[in-house]
Amino acid sequence: MLAAIVESSDDAIIGKTVDGVIVTWNRAAESLYGYSADEVRGQSIRRLVPDDRLDELRHILDSVQAGRRVVALETRRRTKAGHEIDVSLTVSPVRDATGGIVGAATIARDLTSQKRDATTIRHGEARWQAIVESAIDGILVIDEKGVIEGFNPAAERLFGYAEHEVLGRNVSMLMPSPDRERHDGYLARYLASHEPHIIGIGRQVQALGRDGLLFPVHLSVGEMNIDGTKKFVGMLHDLRPRVKLEERLREQAAMARLGEMAAVVAHEVKNPLAGIRGAVQVIGGRLPAGSREADVATEIVARIDSLNELVKDLLVFARPPQPHLAVVDLGELITGTVRFLERDPLLHGVGVSVQGGAAPVTADPELVRVVLINVIVNAAQAMAGKGSLRITLEDSDTAAQVRMHDSGPGISAEVRTRLFTPFFTTKSRGTGLGLSTARNLLAAQRGTIAVDCPVEGGTVVTLTLPFAHLSPSGAPPAD
Repeated sequence: MLAAIVESSDDAIIGKTVDGVIVTWNRAAESLYGYSADEVRGQSIRRLVPDDRLDELRHILDSVQAGRRVVALETRRRTKAGHEIDVSLTVSPVRDATGGIVGAATIARDLTSQKRDATTIRHGEARWQAIVESAIDGILVIDEKGVIEGFNPAAERLFGYAEHEVLGRNVSMLMPSPDRERHDGYLARYLASHEPHIIGIGRQVQALGRDGLLFPVHLSVGEMNIDGTKKFVGMLHDLRPRVKLEERLREQAAMARLGEMAAVVAHEVKNPLAGIRGAVQVIGGRLPAGSREADVATEIVARIDSLNELVKDLLVFARPPQPHLAVVDLGELITGTVRFLERDPLLHGVGVSVQGGAAPVTADPELVRVVLINVIVNAAQAMAGKGSLRITLEDSDTAAQVRMHDSGPGISAEVRTRLFTPFFTTKSRGTGLGLSTARNLLAAQRGTIAVDCPVEGGTVVTLTLPFAHLSPSGAPPAD
């Protein structure tokens, strides 16, 4: 009966002497190691042991001789074909009728497939973990009660929380009211009815960041079942870039319509204004000099001139002139513009200095002069006609830079965000088109304008224009 049990076992059962000489060898041992019983009977068990496991074999034999069992030792053994396999060994001493140890019984269980499956699972888990960790969308896992169990790095960046700060907490912490208060009810209703309202559908929702600010995300929810327990996986795609782009496109469309309207209004107003101005000048010329009526006529002409300037600003904003590009020496252009403005009473108390130098640029000198005048006059107004304006020229890698640093009070961060918005102004009088027009004029010449307020005070306006690329003859580029 015992022999039948040994032969029918799925585990390899080997009998050997205390010195490790094989005595018995069942069919499962033949299947596991590839040797027949006749090939190994009387041979040392050492032939099954890889060279790097010989110390382990000596330890096993010493344990048996000392009467100790070796239980469930996971190790490696060598087959007849020379392959190494993973096995679990249990080695027990065999005693005779007097209790003396006369040999050992080894039971070996093949772990190769089990190890292979574990490795496959481990590699699969590592693969999925890498995907989750590197995903650009936020991924979080919750249980049936809404408790967060997983929170990937993208979710950390999205919400501003570290993973350890949210694990074990209810997912409603990432939601604004009233969704926060309703979420557990939504989850319970789905578990009871299995009617999906968002699972497998996806929709745009508002999320709540750590900073308390709301932001739009597209939420997709999937369901999975692990050992009979439901889990939910949420994927959140940040919609802020798309929303900003949509807002920018709407603004551009609105500005285009506004520009078209401004062009029509300016065209319809310009000619009548010229006629009215001429008529008032004629009437004023016939009035006694110094009379109240003559002063009123002069004031009317001045108001018409202001209105005419507004119309001109509208026309330039709505239909910016096409630049006529040439090679321009910025140093000469800036110096000439400063000399021209010295006659303006607004700049009598402003000290203007021009420093540094820059390589020639490709630009339209008249349009650049319009931008320079706008910025310099703005600086003088900010300083109430008293202070200093330092203009510095320098080269960057691909463009010449003009930095204009005034000693005024600076500009608040809130106002700076709206500086280039058409018709926005902090002045009591003005169209609010100066800086937006300046940006458009520079953009048409592949230039830029930026405004900053350094910690040392004042305001810095930086203009950039691309370097000139001359032909071999030295001629400027064609318009």
